[in-house]
Amino acid sequence: MSDGRNRKDIEIGIEVEVVQKHHQHSGELTEGFVKKILTNSPTHPHGIKVMLEDGIVGRVKNIIL
Repeated sequence: MSDGRNRKDIEIGIEVEVVQKHHQHSGELTEGFVKKILTNSPTHPHGIKVMLEDGIVGRVKNIIL
């Protein structure tokens, strides 16, 4: 698994684990498939922000290969 801090590693349709804003304190991860990449910068220290196919928005913590 690779982490989600580099935008170039994330593509529409790949499976990822994200942390939602209200789960940042607990670190609870949600699994899903990327529908939309929301972060424009090439990297982000806390993970690239994405929207999953079910509408959940969060920062990518792990990319599931």
